[in-house]
Amino acid sequence: MEGNLNQMLFMWGIVIFFSVFLKKLSVRMGLPMLLAFLFLGIVFGSDGVFKIPFENYSLAENICSFGLIFIMFSGGFGTSWKEAKHISKEAMVLSTLGVVLTAVAVGLFCMLAFKLSFSWGLLLGSVIGSTDAASVFSILRSRKLNLKDRTASLLEFESGSNDPMSYMMTLISMLMIQGNLSFGQMLGMLFAQVFWGLSVGFVVALLTQYLMRKVDVSGDGFDFVFVLGSAVTAYSLSSVLGGNGYLSVYLTGIILGNGKIKEKKEMVSFFDGLTGLMQLVIFFLLGLLSKPSVLPHVAFQGLIIFFFLTFIARPLSVFLLMRFFPSSKNRNFLISFAGLRGAASIVFAILAVESLGSGDFLFHLVFFIVILSILFQGSFLPKMAGRLDMIDDQSDVMKTFTDYTEQKPVQFIEFIIPEGHHWAGQLIKDIITPPDTPIILVERNGEKELPRGDTKIQVGDRVVIGSAKSTMASDLDIVELEVDRDSVYANKTIAEIPRDEMARVLLIERGKEIVIPNGNTTIAVGDILVIYRLNE
Repeated sequence: MEGNLNQMLFMWGIVIFFSVFLKKLSVRMGLPMLLAFLFLGIVFGSDGVFKIPFENYSLAENICSFGLIFIMFSGGFGTSWKEAKHISKEAMVLSTLGVVLTAVAVGLFCMLAFKLSFSWGLLLGSVIGSTDAASVFSILRSRKLNLKDRTASLLEFESGSNDPMSYMMTLISMLMIQGNLSFGQMLGMLFAQVFWGLSVGFVVALLTQYLMRKVDVSGDGFDFVFVLGSAVTAYSLSSVLGGNGYLSVYLTGIILGNGKIKEKKEMVSFFDGLTGLMQLVIFFLLGLLSKPSVLPHVAFQGLIIFFFLTFIARPLSVFLLMRFFPSSKNRNFLISFAGLRGAASIVFAILAVESLGSGDFLFHLVFFIVILSILFQGSFLPKMAGRLDMIDDQSDVMKTFTDYTEQKPVQFIEFIIPEGHHWAGQLIKDIITPPDTPIILVERNGEKELPRGDTKIQVGDRVVIGSAKSTMASDLDIVELEVDRDSVYANKTIAEIPRDEMARVLLIERGKEIVIPNGNTTIAVGDILVIYRLNE
Protein backbone atom coordinates (compact mmCIF):
# COMPACT_ATOMS: atom_id res chain seq x y z
CA MET A 1 0.00 0.00 0.00
CA GLU A 2 2.74 2.40 1.03
CA GLY A 3 4.74 1.50 -2.07
CA ASN A 4 1.81 2.27 -4.37
CA LEU A 5 1.26 5.58 -2.59
CA ASN A 6 4.90 6.54 -2.98
CA GLN A 7 4.84 5.62 -6.66
CA MET A 8 1.72 7.72 -7.21
CA LEU A 9 3.21 10.69 -5.35
CA PHE A 10 6.43 10.34 -7.33
CA MET A 11 4.45 10.32 -10.58
CA TRP A 12 2.50 13.43 -9.61
CA GLY A 13 5.73 15.16 -8.60
CA ILE A 14 7.20 14.42 -12.01
CA VAL A 15 3.99 15.55 -13.72
CA ILE A 16 3.94 18.88 -11.86
CA PHE A 17 7.63 19.44 -12.59
CA PHE A 18 7.21 18.82 -16.31
CA SER A 19 3.97 20.84 -16.39
CA VAL A 20 5.75 23.94 -15.11
CA PHE A 21 8.52 23.41 -17.66
CA LEU A 22 6.02 22.90 -20.49
CA LYS A 23 4.07 25.96 -19.41
CA LYS A 24 7.16 28.14 -19.83
CA LEU A 25 7.89 26.47 -23.16
CA SER A 26 4.32 26.91 -24.45
CA VAL A 27 4.33 30.62 -23.52
CA ARG A 28 7.62 31.07 -25.38
CA MET A 29 6.20 29.27 -28.43
CA GLY A 30 2.94 31.24 -28.28
CA LEU A 31 0.79 28.14 -27.65
CA PRO A 32 -1.90 27.80 -24.95
CA MET A 33 -0.49 26.04 -21.90
CA LEU A 34 -3.55 23.76 -21.61
CA LEU A 35 -2.29 21.90 -24.67
CA ALA A 36 0.91 21.17 -22.78
CA PHE A 37 -1.06 19.59 -19.92
CA LEU A 38 -3.10 17.50 -22.38
CA PHE A 39 0.05 16.40 -24.18
CA LEU A 40 1.64 15.37 -20.89
CA GLY A 41 -1.42 13.25 -20.02
CA ILE A 42 -1.29 11.59 -23.44
CA VAL A 43 2.43 10.82 -22.97
CA PHE A 44 1.69 9.10 -19.65
CA GLY A 45 -1.46 7.37 -20.99
CA SER A 46 -2.08 3.89 -22.37
CA ASP A 47 -1.13 4.93 -25.92
CA GLY A 48 1.80 7.04 -24.75
CA VAL A 49 5.35 6.41 -23.58
CA PHE A 50 4.63 5.28 -20.01
CA LYS A 51 1.58 3.11 -20.89
CA ILE A 52 -0.38 3.86 -17.71
CA PRO A 53 -3.80 2.20 -18.09
CA PHE A 54 -6.62 4.52 -17.02
CA GLU A 55 -10.23 4.00 -18.13
CA ASN A 56 -12.11 4.98 -14.97
CA TYR A 57 -14.60 7.53 -16.32
CA SER A 58 -16.41 7.72 -12.98
CA LEU A 59 -13.27 8.66 -11.05
CA ALA A 60 -12.22 11.12 -13.75
CA GLU A 61 -15.67 12.74 -13.71
CA ASN A 62 -15.60 13.13 -9.92
CA ILE A 63 -12.09 14.60 -9.85
CA CYS A 64 -12.72 16.94 -12.79
CA SER A 65 -16.09 18.10 -11.39
CA PHE A 66 -14.33 18.87 -8.10
CA GLY A 67 -11.70 20.86 -9.98
CA LEU A 68 -14.36 22.79 -11.90
CA ILE A 69 -15.80 24.04 -8.59
CA PHE A 70 -12.65 26.03 -7.90
CA ILE A 71 -12.16 27.10 -11.51
CA MET A 72 -15.71 28.50 -11.56
CA PHE A 73 -15.31 30.13 -8.15
CA SER A 74 -11.98 31.68 -9.11
CA GLY A 75 -13.52 33.01 -12.32
CA GLY A 76 -16.23 34.79 -10.36
CA PHE A 77 -13.89 35.91 -7.56
CA GLY A 78 -11.47 37.49 -10.01
CA THR A 79 -14.06 39.30 -12.14
CA SER A 80 -14.43 42.99 -11.36
CA TRP A 81 -18.14 43.83 -11.14
CA LYS A 82 -17.23 47.51 -11.44
CA GLU A 83 -16.15 46.80 -15.01
CA ALA A 84 -18.50 43.91 -15.76
CA LYS A 85 -21.75 45.63 -14.75
CA HIS A 86 -21.62 47.80 -17.87
CA ILE A 87 -21.86 44.73 -20.10
CA SER A 88 -23.73 42.41 -17.73
CA LYS A 89 -26.93 42.34 -19.84
CA GLU A 90 -25.04 41.42 -23.00
CA ALA A 91 -22.98 38.79 -21.18
CA MET A 92 -26.01 37.18 -19.51
CA VAL A 93 -27.90 36.99 -22.81
CA LEU A 94 -24.89 35.34 -24.49
CA SER A 95 -24.30 32.96 -21.56
CA THR A 96 -27.92 31.75 -21.55
CA LEU A 97 -29.71 32.19 -24.87
CA GLY A 98 -26.37 32.08 -26.68
CA VAL A 99 -25.64 28.61 -25.29
CA VAL A 100 -29.17 27.41 -26.14
CA LEU A 101 -28.99 28.71 -29.72
CA THR A 102 -25.51 27.24 -30.23
CA ALA A 103 -26.58 23.86 -28.84
CA VAL A 104 -29.72 23.73 -30.96
CA ALA A 105 -27.82 24.78 -34.10
CA VAL A 106 -25.19 22.07 -33.57
CA GLY A 107 -27.95 19.54 -32.82
CA LEU A 108 -29.80 20.31 -36.06
CA PHE A 109 -26.54 20.25 -38.03
CA CYS A 110 -25.63 16.81 -36.65
CA MET A 111 -29.10 15.56 -37.59
CA LEU A 112 -28.60 16.62 -41.20
CA ALA A 113 -24.89 15.85 -41.59
CA PHE A 114 -24.51 12.63 -39.59
CA LYS A 115 -28.09 11.31 -39.36
CA LEU A 116 -28.10 11.55 -35.56
CA SER A 117 -31.34 11.89 -33.60
CA PHE A 118 -32.05 15.43 -32.45
CA SER A 119 -31.62 14.47 -28.79
CA TRP A 120 -28.12 13.06 -29.44
CA GLY A 121 -27.20 16.07 -31.58
CA LEU A 122 -28.52 18.38 -28.88
CA LEU A 123 -26.41 16.52 -26.30
CA LEU A 124 -23.27 17.14 -28.35
CA GLY A 125 -24.23 20.78 -28.89
CA SER A 126 -24.94 21.24 -25.18
CA VAL A 127 -21.63 19.71 -24.14
CA ILE A 128 -19.62 22.04 -26.40
CA GLY A 129 -22.01 24.98 -25.99
CA SER A 130 -20.08 26.81 -23.27
CA THR A 131 -16.87 28.78 -23.67
CA ASP A 132 -13.91 28.17 -21.38
CA ALA A 133 -13.31 30.84 -18.75
CA ALA A 134 -9.87 29.62 -17.72
CA SER A 135 -8.59 29.75 -21.32
CA VAL A 136 -10.04 33.21 -21.95
CA PHE A 137 -8.71 34.57 -18.65
CA SER A 138 -5.28 33.07 -19.31
CA ILE A 139 -4.97 34.60 -22.79
CA LEU A 140 -6.16 38.05 -21.71
CA ARG A 141 -3.82 38.11 -18.70
CA SER A 142 -0.72 36.57 -20.25
CA ARG A 143 -0.92 38.57 -23.49
CA LYS A 144 -2.11 41.78 -21.72
CA LEU A 145 -4.79 41.87 -24.40
CA ASN A 146 -6.50 45.23 -23.99
CA LEU A 147 -9.71 45.27 -26.05
CA LYS A 148 -11.98 48.11 -27.08
CA ASP A 149 -15.57 48.68 -25.95
CA ARG A 150 -15.26 46.62 -22.75
CA THR A 151 -14.96 43.48 -24.86
CA ALA A 152 -12.52 41.85 -22.44
CA SER A 153 -15.03 42.20 -19.58
CA LEU A 154 -17.76 40.79 -21.81
CA LEU A 155 -15.69 37.74 -22.75
CA GLU A 156 -14.69 37.13 -19.14
CA PHE A 157 -18.22 37.44 -17.78
CA GLU A 158 -19.75 35.35 -20.56
CA SER A 159 -17.18 32.55 -20.34
CA GLY A 160 -17.38 32.49 -16.56
CA SER A 161 -21.18 32.33 -16.43
CA ASN A 162 -22.18 30.07 -19.33
CA ASP A 163 -21.05 26.72 -17.87
CA PRO A 164 -24.22 26.43 -15.72
CA MET A 165 -26.47 26.74 -18.78
CA SER A 166 -24.35 24.24 -20.70
CA TYR A 167 -24.62 21.87 -17.73
CA MET A 168 -28.41 22.26 -17.59
CA MET A 169 -28.74 21.67 -21.33
CA THR A 170 -26.55 18.57 -21.00
CA LEU A 171 -28.79 17.17 -18.25
CA ILE A 172 -31.96 17.93 -20.25
CA SER A 173 -30.63 16.29 -23.43
CA MET A 174 -29.54 13.19 -21.48
CA LEU A 175 -33.03 12.85 -19.99
CA MET A 176 -34.50 13.29 -23.48
CA ILE A 177 -32.32 10.42 -24.74
CA GLN A 178 -33.45 8.25 -21.84
CA GLY A 179 -37.05 9.12 -22.72
CA ASN A 180 -38.16 10.13 -19.23
CA LEU A 181 -38.54 13.88 -19.54
CA SER A 182 -41.81 15.64 -20.28
CA PHE A 183 -42.13 19.32 -21.16
CA GLY A 184 -43.51 20.09 -17.69
CA GLN A 185 -40.65 18.21 -16.03
CA MET A 186 -38.16 20.13 -18.14
CA LEU A 187 -39.63 23.47 -17.04
CA GLY A 188 -39.66 22.34 -13.40
CA MET A 189 -36.04 21.22 -13.64
CA LEU A 190 -34.96 24.52 -15.22
CA PHE A 191 -36.76 26.49 -12.51
CA ALA A 192 -35.18 24.43 -9.70
CA GLN A 193 -31.70 24.68 -11.23
CA VAL A 194 -31.87 28.46 -11.59
CA PHE A 195 -33.83 29.24 -8.39
CA TRP A 196 -31.73 27.17 -6.01
CA GLY A 197 -28.54 27.99 -7.88
CA LEU A 198 -29.05 31.73 -7.45
CA SER A 199 -30.57 31.53 -3.96
CA VAL A 200 -27.89 29.32 -2.45
CA GLY A 201 -25.06 31.27 -4.06
CA PHE A 202 -26.45 34.56 -2.76
CA VAL A 203 -27.12 33.31 0.78
CA VAL A 204 -23.77 31.52 1.16
CA ALA A 205 -21.89 34.60 -0.06
CA LEU A 206 -23.70 36.97 2.33
CA LEU A 207 -23.32 34.53 5.24
CA THR A 208 -19.60 34.19 4.51
CA GLN A 209 -19.18 37.98 4.46
CA TYR A 210 -21.10 38.31 7.75
CA LEU A 211 -19.06 35.63 9.50
CA MET A 212 -15.77 37.11 8.27
CA ARG A 213 -16.79 40.47 9.73
CA LYS A 214 -17.89 39.02 13.08
CA VAL A 215 -15.24 36.35 13.51
CA ASP A 216 -11.58 37.08 12.90
CA VAL A 217 -10.41 34.22 10.68
CA SER A 218 -7.35 36.06 9.38
CA GLY A 219 -3.88 34.78 10.04
CA ASP A 220 -2.05 31.60 9.07
CA GLY A 221 -4.09 31.35 5.87
CA PHE A 222 -7.35 30.41 7.61
CA ASP A 223 -9.22 33.20 5.83
CA PHE A 224 -8.24 31.53 2.55
CA VAL A 225 -9.49 28.20 3.88
CA PHE A 226 -12.74 29.80 5.04
CA VAL A 227 -13.42 31.23 1.59
CA LEU A 228 -12.61 27.86 0.00
CA GLY A 229 -15.13 26.28 2.37
CA SER A 230 -17.79 28.71 1.18
CA ALA A 231 -17.21 27.63 -2.43
CA VAL A 232 -17.56 23.94 -1.57
CA THR A 233 -20.64 24.66 0.57
CA ALA A 234 -22.32 26.67 -2.19
CA TYR A 235 -21.82 23.89 -4.73
CA SER A 236 -22.84 20.96 -2.52
CA LEU A 237 -25.86 22.62 -0.89
CA SER A 238 -27.22 23.78 -4.23
CA SER A 239 -26.76 20.31 -5.76
CA VAL A 240 -28.53 18.64 -2.83
CA LEU A 241 -31.51 21.00 -3.21
CA GLY A 242 -31.73 20.33 -6.95
CA GLY A 243 -30.07 23.57 -7.99
CA ASN A 244 -27.17 24.29 -10.31
CA GLY A 245 -24.04 23.99 -8.20
CA TYR A 246 -21.83 25.72 -10.75
CA LEU A 247 -24.18 28.70 -10.86
CA SER A 248 -24.06 28.95 -7.06
CA VAL A 249 -20.30 28.76 -6.98
CA TYR A 250 -19.87 31.42 -9.65
CA LEU A 251 -22.32 33.81 -7.96
CA THR A 252 -20.65 33.26 -4.57
CA GLY A 253 -17.30 34.05 -6.17
CA ILE A 254 -18.54 37.29 -7.74
CA ILE A 255 -20.12 38.57 -4.51
CA LEU A 256 -17.12 37.70 -2.32
CA GLY A 257 -14.55 38.89 -4.86
CA ASN A 258 -16.21 42.28 -5.17
CA GLY A 259 -16.91 42.68 -1.46
CA LYS A 260 -14.69 44.07 1.29
CA ILE A 261 -12.32 41.24 2.18
CA LYS A 262 -8.89 41.54 3.76
CA GLU A 263 -5.96 40.45 1.62
CA LYS A 264 -8.16 40.23 -1.50
CA LYS A 265 -5.22 40.73 -3.84
CA GLU A 266 -3.38 37.84 -2.19
CA MET A 267 -6.53 35.71 -2.35
CA VAL A 268 -6.88 36.31 -6.08
CA SER A 269 -3.26 35.22 -6.54
CA PHE A 270 -3.96 32.15 -4.39
CA PHE A 271 -7.03 31.19 -6.40
CA ASP A 272 -5.13 31.80 -9.65
CA GLY A 273 -2.55 29.31 -8.45
CA LEU A 274 -5.26 26.88 -7.36
CA THR A 275 -7.01 27.26 -10.72
CA GLY A 276 -3.73 26.54 -12.47
CA LEU A 277 -3.30 23.39 -10.38
CA MET A 278 -6.89 22.28 -11.08
CA GLN A 279 -6.37 22.90 -14.79
CA LEU A 280 -3.21 20.83 -14.66
CA VAL A 281 -4.99 17.97 -12.90
CA ILE A 282 -8.07 18.10 -15.16
CA PHE A 283 -6.24 18.29 -18.48
CA PHE A 284 -3.64 15.73 -17.41
CA LEU A 285 -6.41 13.30 -16.42
CA LEU A 286 -8.26 13.97 -19.66
CA GLY A 287 -5.09 13.32 -21.61
CA LEU A 288 -4.48 10.18 -19.54
CA LEU A 289 -8.06 9.01 -20.19
CA SER A 290 -7.82 9.60 -23.93
CA LYS A 291 -6.57 7.15 -26.51
CA PRO A 292 -4.79 8.90 -29.38
CA SER A 293 -5.32 5.79 -31.49
CA VAL A 294 -9.07 6.54 -31.40
CA LEU A 295 -8.71 10.18 -32.47
CA PRO A 296 -8.27 9.41 -36.22
CA HIS A 297 -11.69 7.70 -36.11
CA VAL A 298 -13.36 10.90 -34.84
CA ALA A 299 -11.19 13.39 -36.73
CA PHE A 300 -13.48 13.79 -39.75
CA GLN A 301 -16.65 14.40 -37.73
CA GLY A 302 -14.75 16.49 -35.18
CA LEU A 303 -13.22 18.74 -37.83
CA ILE A 304 -16.58 19.36 -39.53
CA ILE A 305 -18.38 20.04 -36.24
CA PHE A 306 -15.57 22.36 -35.09
CA PHE A 307 -15.76 24.44 -38.27
CA PHE A 308 -19.56 24.59 -38.09
CA LEU A 309 -19.43 25.56 -34.40
CA THR A 310 -16.68 28.17 -34.83
CA PHE A 311 -17.66 29.80 -38.11
CA ILE A 312 -21.44 29.31 -38.29
CA ALA A 313 -23.21 28.35 -35.03
CA ARG A 314 -21.29 30.64 -32.66
CA PRO A 315 -21.26 33.70 -35.00
CA LEU A 316 -24.94 33.15 -35.83
CA SER A 317 -25.95 33.21 -32.14
CA VAL A 318 -23.66 36.18 -31.36
CA PHE A 319 -24.79 38.36 -34.26
CA LEU A 320 -28.46 37.47 -33.67
CA LEU A 321 -28.39 38.30 -29.96
CA MET A 322 -26.08 41.31 -30.15
CA ARG A 323 -28.55 43.05 -32.47
CA PHE A 324 -30.33 44.16 -29.30
CA PHE A 325 -27.21 45.93 -27.98
CA PRO A 326 -24.90 48.63 -29.36
CA SER A 327 -22.04 46.60 -30.81
CA SER A 328 -19.93 46.98 -33.94
CA LYS A 329 -19.49 44.29 -36.57
CA ASN A 330 -15.79 43.90 -35.74
CA ARG A 331 -16.63 43.50 -32.05
CA ASN A 332 -19.18 40.80 -32.83
CA PHE A 333 -16.68 38.96 -35.02
CA LEU A 334 -14.12 39.00 -32.20
CA ILE A 335 -16.67 37.79 -29.63
CA SER A 336 -17.57 34.98 -32.02
CA PHE A 337 -13.95 33.95 -32.55
CA ALA A 338 -13.13 34.09 -28.82
CA GLY A 339 -15.51 31.24 -28.01
CA LEU A 340 -12.82 28.81 -26.88
CA ARG A 341 -13.91 25.38 -25.69
CA GLY A 342 -12.13 23.81 -22.74
CA ALA A 343 -12.27 21.70 -19.60
CA ALA A 344 -16.00 22.05 -18.90
CA SER A 345 -16.93 20.61 -22.31
CA ILE A 346 -14.81 17.50 -21.79
CA VAL A 347 -16.04 17.06 -18.20
CA PHE A 348 -19.67 17.27 -19.36
CA ALA A 349 -18.82 14.72 -22.08
CA ILE A 350 -17.47 12.36 -19.42
CA LEU A 351 -20.69 12.89 -17.43
CA ALA A 352 -22.72 11.91 -20.50
CA VAL A 353 -20.57 8.84 -21.18
CA GLU A 354 -20.86 7.76 -17.55
CA SER A 355 -24.63 8.35 -17.34
CA LEU A 356 -25.63 6.90 -20.72
CA GLY A 357 -23.05 4.13 -20.98
CA SER A 358 -22.50 5.14 -24.59
CA GLY A 359 -18.86 4.18 -24.89
CA ASP A 360 -15.98 6.60 -25.36
CA PHE A 361 -16.82 7.87 -28.88
CA LEU A 362 -18.51 11.03 -27.53
CA PHE A 363 -15.63 11.70 -25.16
CA HIS A 364 -12.98 11.46 -27.89
CA LEU A 365 -15.09 13.51 -30.29
CA VAL A 366 -15.40 16.36 -27.78
CA PHE A 367 -11.75 15.88 -26.80
CA PHE A 368 -10.72 16.39 -30.43
CA ILE A 369 -12.92 19.49 -30.83
CA VAL A 370 -11.48 21.05 -27.66
CA ILE A 371 -7.91 20.44 -28.86
CA LEU A 372 -8.72 22.15 -32.16
CA SER A 373 -10.37 25.05 -30.35
CA ILE A 374 -7.50 25.66 -27.93
CA LEU A 375 -4.88 25.26 -30.66
CA PHE A 376 -6.57 27.36 -33.35
CA GLN A 377 -8.61 29.98 -31.48
CA GLY A 378 -6.26 30.24 -28.52
CA SER A 379 -3.23 30.79 -30.74
CA PHE A 380 -4.80 33.26 -33.15
CA LEU A 381 -7.04 35.29 -30.82
CA PRO A 382 -4.46 38.10 -30.29
CA LYS A 383 -3.81 38.30 -34.06
CA MET A 384 -7.53 38.31 -34.79
CA ALA A 385 -8.02 41.16 -32.31
CA GLY A 386 -5.34 43.14 -34.11
CA ARG A 387 -6.73 42.33 -37.56
CA LEU A 388 -10.20 43.54 -36.49
CA ASP A 389 -8.72 46.72 -34.98
CA MET A 390 -10.08 45.81 -31.54
CA ILE A 391 -6.92 46.38 -29.51
CA ASP A 392 -7.05 49.42 -27.22
CA ASP A 393 -3.59 50.72 -26.29
CA GLN A 394 -5.12 53.29 -23.93
CA SER A 395 -6.77 50.79 -21.56
CA ASP A 396 -5.55 48.14 -19.15
CA VAL A 397 -7.14 44.69 -19.32
CA MET A 398 -6.09 44.08 -15.69
CA LYS A 399 -8.81 46.53 -14.60
CA THR A 400 -11.32 43.79 -15.39
CA PHE A 401 -9.96 41.67 -12.52
CA THR A 402 -10.55 42.27 -8.81
CA ASP A 403 -6.85 42.11 -7.96
CA TYR A 404 -6.15 45.17 -10.11
CA THR A 405 -4.47 47.98 -8.23
CA GLU A 406 -3.79 51.10 -10.20
CA GLN A 407 -0.25 52.32 -9.77
CA LYS A 408 -0.24 55.74 -8.17
CA PRO A 409 2.85 57.98 -8.16
CA VAL A 410 3.04 58.01 -4.36
CA GLN A 411 5.68 56.83 -1.90
CA PHE A 412 5.83 56.75 1.90
CA ILE A 413 8.64 57.60 4.32
CA GLU A 414 8.55 56.33 7.91
CA PHE A 415 10.76 57.28 10.86
CA ILE A 416 10.72 57.59 14.66
CA ILE A 417 11.11 61.00 16.34
CA PRO A 418 14.32 60.81 18.48
CA GLU A 419 15.32 62.90 21.50
CA GLY A 420 16.31 66.38 20.48
CA HIS A 421 14.49 66.31 17.12
CA HIS A 422 13.25 69.78 16.20
CA TRP A 423 9.73 68.42 15.47
CA ALA A 424 9.31 67.15 19.04
CA GLY A 425 6.70 69.20 20.94
CA GLN A 426 5.46 71.01 17.81
CA LEU A 427 1.97 71.07 16.33
CA ILE A 428 1.76 69.64 12.81
CA LYS A 429 0.43 72.96 11.48
CA ASP A 430 3.62 74.66 12.68
CA ILE A 431 6.00 72.10 11.18
CA ILE A 432 7.64 73.05 7.91
CA THR A 433 7.98 70.03 5.61
CA PRO A 434 9.28 69.88 2.05
CA PRO A 435 6.70 70.84 -0.62
CA ASP A 436 3.93 68.26 -1.19
CA THR A 437 5.11 65.98 1.64
CA PRO A 438 2.36 65.99 4.33
CA ILE A 439 2.49 64.03 7.59
CA ILE A 440 -0.27 61.45 6.99
CA LEU A 441 0.02 59.02 9.93
CA VAL A 442 1.26 59.12 13.53
CA GLU A 443 1.65 56.02 15.72
CA ARG A 444 2.01 56.54 19.49
CA ASN A 445 2.12 53.73 22.06
CA GLY A 446 0.74 51.29 19.51
CA GLU A 447 -2.23 53.54 18.64
CA LYS A 448 -2.45 54.85 15.08
CA GLU A 449 -3.90 58.30 14.36
CA LEU A 450 -4.67 60.23 11.20
CA PRO A 451 -3.26 63.58 12.36
CA ARG A 452 -4.82 67.03 12.16
CA GLY A 453 -3.21 70.43 12.31
CA ASP A 454 -3.47 70.59 16.13
CA THR A 455 -1.83 67.17 16.62
CA LYS A 456 1.36 67.55 18.69
CA ILE A 457 4.40 65.47 17.73
CA GLN A 458 6.17 63.78 20.66
CA VAL A 459 9.46 61.95 21.15
CA GLY A 460 9.07 58.27 20.23
CA ASP A 461 6.23 58.90 17.76
CA ARG A 462 6.37 56.83 14.57
CA VAL A 463 5.62 59.28 11.74
CA VAL A 464 4.69 58.49 8.14
CA ILE A 465 5.16 61.11 5.41
CA GLY A 466 3.61 60.85 1.94
CA SER A 467 5.22 62.29 -1.16
CA ALA A 468 5.13 62.06 -4.93
CA LYS A 469 7.43 59.48 -6.48
CA SER A 470 10.47 60.97 -8.06
CA THR A 471 10.54 60.99 -11.85
CA MET A 472 14.29 60.67 -11.50
CA ALA A 473 14.01 57.28 -9.79
CA SER A 474 14.54 55.53 -13.13
CA ASP A 475 18.05 57.01 -13.15
CA LEU A 476 18.98 55.00 -10.05
CA ASP A 477 19.83 51.35 -9.46
CA ILE A 478 19.51 49.66 -6.05
CA VAL A 479 21.99 46.84 -5.35
CA GLU A 480 22.84 44.71 -2.30
CA LEU A 481 26.39 43.84 -1.24
CA GLU A 482 27.31 41.42 1.55
CA VAL A 483 30.48 42.45 3.40
CA ASP A 484 33.04 39.67 3.90
CA ARG A 485 36.50 39.79 5.54
CA ASP A 486 38.22 40.68 2.28
CA SER A 487 35.83 43.50 1.40
CA VAL A 488 37.17 47.04 1.09
CA TYR A 489 34.21 48.08 3.28
CA ALA A 490 35.00 45.73 6.21
CA ASN A 491 35.65 47.46 9.57
CA LYS A 492 35.66 50.92 8.03
CA THR A 493 33.42 53.88 8.76
CA ILE A 494 31.26 55.32 6.00
CA ALA A 495 33.65 58.27 5.84
CA GLU A 496 36.66 55.94 5.38
CA ILE A 497 35.36 53.79 2.51
CA PRO A 498 36.72 54.49 -0.98
CA ARG A 499 34.95 57.42 -2.57
CA ASP A 500 32.64 56.56 -5.49
CA GLU A 501 30.94 59.54 -7.10
CA MET A 502 28.39 57.23 -8.74
CA ALA A 503 27.29 55.29 -5.63
CA ARG A 504 26.28 55.79 -2.00
CA VAL A 505 25.32 53.49 0.89
CA LEU A 506 21.61 53.90 1.53
CA LEU A 507 21.21 51.59 4.52
CA ILE A 508 22.79 48.65 6.31
CA GLU A 509 21.06 45.34 7.12
CA ARG A 510 22.68 43.98 10.29
CA GLY A 511 20.90 40.78 11.27
CA LYS A 512 17.30 41.85 11.90
CA GLU A 513 18.35 45.47 12.47
CA ILE A 514 18.16 48.19 9.82
CA VAL A 515 20.81 50.90 10.24
CA ILE A 516 20.58 54.27 8.50
CA PRO A 517 24.27 55.21 8.34
CA ASN A 518 26.11 58.45 8.79
CA GLY A 519 29.79 59.22 8.31
CA ASN A 520 30.74 57.70 11.68
CA THR A 521 28.88 54.40 11.19
CA THR A 522 31.29 51.44 11.16
CA ILE A 523 30.64 48.67 8.64
CA ALA A 524 31.02 45.18 10.13
CA VAL A 525 31.74 41.82 8.50
CA GLY A 526 28.41 40.15 7.68
CA ASP A 527 26.58 43.45 7.06
CA ILE A 528 24.50 43.74 3.92
CA LEU A 529 24.92 47.14 2.29
CA VAL A 530 22.07 48.53 0.25
CA ILE A 531 23.73 50.81 -2.28
CA TYR A 532 22.12 53.17 -4.78
CA ARG A 533 23.97 54.01 -7.97
CA LEU A 534 23.48 56.27 -10.94
CA ASN A 535 22.63 54.41 -14.15
CA GLU A 536 25.39 54.64 -16.68
